This record gives sequence, C-alpha cells and structure tokens, in this order.
Amino acid sequence: MALMFSRLARNFIKNGYFPTDEDTVGCITHLLCAQRSPARLFDPCCGEGTALADIEQGLRDQARLDHPDGDPPQLETLGVELDSERAWHAKTILDRVIHSDLNDVVVKARSIGLMFLNPPYGYGVKDGANVSSAELDHAKAERLERTFLRMATPLIAYGGILVYIIPFYALDDDIRAHLARNYDRVRVFMAPEQRFKQCVVVGVRRRSANASKAVLDMLVQAKEKPELTPVLPESWEDEPYQIPAIEPGQEFTFHAVRIDAPQLGDELRRLNNSLLWPSLEVHFNQVKAACRPPLREMTPWHLALSLAAGQIQGRIHSVEGREFLIKGDTFKTKQRTVNSEVNDQGEVSQTIVLLDKFVPVINAIELTAGQRRGQIIKIA
Repeated sequence: MALMFSRLARNFIKNGYFPTDEDTVGCITHLLCAQRSPARLFDPCCGEGTALADIEQGLRDQARLDHPDGDPPQLETLGVELDSERAWHAKTILDRVIHSDLNDVVVKARSIGLMFLNPPYGYGVKDGANVSSAELDHAKAERLERTFLRMATPLIAYGGILVYIIPFYALDDDIRAHLARNYDRVRVFMAPEQRFKQCVVVGVRRRSANASKAVLDMLVQAKEKPELTPVLPESWEDEPYQIPAIEPGQEFTFHAVRIDAPQLGDELRRLNNSLLWPSLEVHFNQVKAACRPPLREMTPWHLALSLAAGQIQGRIHSVEGREFLIKGDTFKTKQRTVNSEVNDQGEVSQTIVLLDKFVPVINAIELTAGQRRGQIIKIA
C-alpha cells in the first residue's frame, strides 16, 4: 500500500522536490530481502518519508509471505530532511527523522544496512558565488548527486545495499568511478516512470578497490544510450539484495549538530520514560523516619560527616513556601602550607605541610511550580 498518491507528489515538484513514484518504489522492494534482523534503513533526503516507509512495509509483507509462521523483520527507519513541513510529516511514519541539513547530522560510519538515496538534482554553488545557471558547467560546479553519494558511501556497512536514484544524464565520470570502485553487484535500470529521466543504481558496499571495467561500461551505456538499459523489472528472479543485520552491541550515533526548540521537545517526548521528572519520586523516594535533632548546632566537622553519610537530604519547604529537593555531599581538599627557615650558615630549608580538609556541600533542585522549577541551587 502506497503512503503517497501520485497526484499529491505533483504538488511538491515545483519546489525542487522530486519524490520517488509508487511504481519505482514497488519494483525496488522486490530487489531487496530482509530475512536477517534487526536491520537499519536510512534515507538522507527522505522528503515526506513515504518512499522509505513503503519499502519497510513491502519488506515486512514479503517476509510474511515467505515465512508465515516466523517473526516479522525488525527494521529501523531513519531519515534526514531539510524542509520543515516534509520533515515533520516524515516523523509520523518513520522511526527517527532529523529536520536538518545532512552536513549538520552525525551518523556512525559503516552502520547503515540499506541506503535509499534520491538526492537533490542539479549543481551546488558555494555561498557567495556569483555564477549564473548558464555558466554552471563552465564553472565546474559540483553536482549535488555526486556530493550526496560521496557523503552516503562511508555510512553504509560493508555488505550493505545502496539504492541510488538520479537522472541518467548525471552519471558523469566521477560518479561512475565512485560506484565501480566501492560497490559489487552493481546493476543499473531505468525507472518505470520517466518524467524525471531517472535511473536506479543498486550495489553492495565493499572495500574500495580497482574499478571494474564491466561496471564502468554498463554505466556509460546507461548515460549515453538509455534506451538500451533495461527498465526496472516488476518481479525479480535473481538472487535478492539482502540487507545485512546490525551487529550486536554496536553503538549507534544519529544526531544533529544543532537542534531547534520543536525538535528538542519532540526528542524529550520520545525519551520521556528515561527522563528524570517522570521518575523523580522513584529515584528520590526514601522511607520517612523520625530523626532526633542534634543537641546543639553542628560544627563543620560533624556537618561534613553527616553529609558524607547521606543524612542531609530529602524534600524541604522554606518559610516563603518554596519547595526544594536537597542533597548533601562532602569532598576532600588539601590545604598546602610552606614554612621557610634560615640557619646560622645561611642555608634555607622549606617545610611543606599538606593538611586534609573536608568541605561540605549542599545542593538543591527547585521543585516549586513555575519558571524556576528544575533549577540547581547551591545552598552551602
């Protein structure tokens, strides 16, 4: 089931957004296999997220048909999108989406099992460059398709799958050489829908090696004679491209360098169960017992011992009605003293004395309702 109808996609083309059509996404899904799990799927230009969501659903449906009694594959879908409206729509259908420029997103290298890359098309011009559109070729500006491919390849795990959708005329020498050096089982097809003159390149990430002449020739033909390149098939009879599983215990990094207030709020809601405030009573609850007050005011030494023993902590109320959660502690410092003496022969000797000193500290968290709630206050 497609999550986005073609008539809706046409509304975005005017803004430079070229969403992958439903037929192409469906054919791509037939090439893939996700029998091993869990697996990680990433779209660095996800738009509204519909293409990657369709692929995820197609992989689940395919696994259900192949293994009716087995568990569905555990697939994690990630996306990055620069446009705010499309990014927030993608957040509703993908697992994690960052509204940001891909250059401002940190992703762990070699951690992605499937890279679905349908980048922006055209030339990228540096900020402040005074170059007209007619002069871009002469200025040798970097094509965005090439830029995004170079950024995406290091993120794919060895054995991971690249699905690369670009106009066939953008398959220049640099892109062809990059694909031939870094990917095995490279295949290129023309998209079923040719409104944007797209081709689909599929490959398996490998360690960089010499470029395969057969792959280079195939990509050259796709650019110069697209009519001789096969159309993406509706069914796939060859060995499928299997998405590798995530290595157990592997730490994963996926965050933006800069984050705005709405996304911060969204992340806090997503991680609500792991935050302090929802479980405040659990972490700081203690059995209430009657404690005898000291007979006299405690000296700093006795105060330090009480703090170190954890006897000074809990929820207190001030005379003004403010409420605090206090926590006592103590730390040790060394007081250094240097004494110099001169004897009858004029010789100077120094005596250095290091004295241990315990310093008590009392901190509090403001619990009073209002803007100050959550502030850390140093009492002593």
